[in-house]
Amino acid sequence: MRAAVVGTGFIGAVHVEALRRIGVEVTGVVGSTPERARARPGLPEPYQSFEALLDDEGVDVVHLATPNHLHYPQACAVLAAGKHVVCEKPLALTSAESGELVALGEAAGRVHCTNYNLRFYPLCHEARERVRRGELGRIWNAHGSYLQDWLHEPSDWSWRIDPELGGPLRAVADIGSHWLDLTAWISGRRVSEVCADLATVHETRDPNRPVMTEDVANVLLRYEDGMRGQVTISQVSAGRKNDLSFELDGSESALAWSSERHEQLWLGRRDEPNQLLRRDPALLSQSLRGDAPGGHAEGFADTFKELYRAVYRAVQSGAMPAEPDFPTFEDGHEQILVGEAIAESARTGSWEEVRR
Repeated sequence: MRAAVVGTGFIGAVHVEALRRIGVEVTGVVGSTPERARARPGLPEPYQSFEALLDDEGVDVVHLATPNHLHYPQACAVLAAGKHVVCEKPLALTSAESGELVALGEAAGRVHCTNYNLRFYPLCHEARERVRRGELGRIWNAHGSYLQDWLHEPSDWSWRIDPELGGPLRAVADIGSHWLDLTAWISGRRVSEVCADLATVHETRDPNRPVMTEDVANVLLRYEDGMRGQVTISQVSAGRKNDLSFELDGSESALAWSSERHEQLWLGRRDEPNQLLRRDPALLSQSLRGDAPGGHAEGFADTFKELYRAVYRAVQSGAMPAEPDFPTFEDGHEQILVGEAIAESARTGSWEEVRR
């Protein structure tokens, strides 16, 4: 199996390294220019263009780690070229685009993945398994946050702030979608309605560029089975570098996890001592993904490696499995739908249904 990666920034390089670690040959990369791609150490020789990559019949899978506005047209082109595709989130800028990608992926019979890699921390798999076994009982509340501080100062700037490149939602689409996907996957429940408040802290940045996208979001959630939820999403929380945290409260017990303490799963009880479960294959309820024994921390980059193990098992079989064990274009489309409901709720100031 051979792959190529489009995008040579931080995440593109993470894709390349993860693929190499699981034994997938990376034939090349595509950057904004070949010269810029060559300037990043450790990457393979770049293709002259995206089109040249598509023409390479030896490439089985294309990974898209490009700015958001390119995901839809590039994914369409990859599928039209008959190749499997892994796309960074958000899958597209609108649900019309993401819905079309779902249909195109199914029609092409190719493996398709939306890169929600945070599912692949081992203790997130453990949390899901405990929910599926019924250990929490009836889950009635999901709450948490995803907090960062990389846009804390008005001098901070990124292409993600520009809605032409990043889309109409920023914090929600960039990091909030991770929280929403992860908690939906672990709990096994979809969001049905939202009530959202979005705020732009810095109306101008760097130094006089107007800001049209949100720095902070607070969202109330209703799920299809009556479960309730709440999430705070912020890219301006000083001291929080990359902290996704969630807690699920149920009739029998609760559990909680944080990406900045990802080797620990908190287990809460009413009538007996709480527990702090550390990641150790000898202690967990299943044979979890990951090579490291207990006490040897698995980090952010490992989640990509474990996600791609699952994706490339499907690629090796030649088609999407009946029950994929990785996030698909359907999962990417789901979060676009939830995001659009959040944007509409913030505009109207009322509860809005997720329209599927």
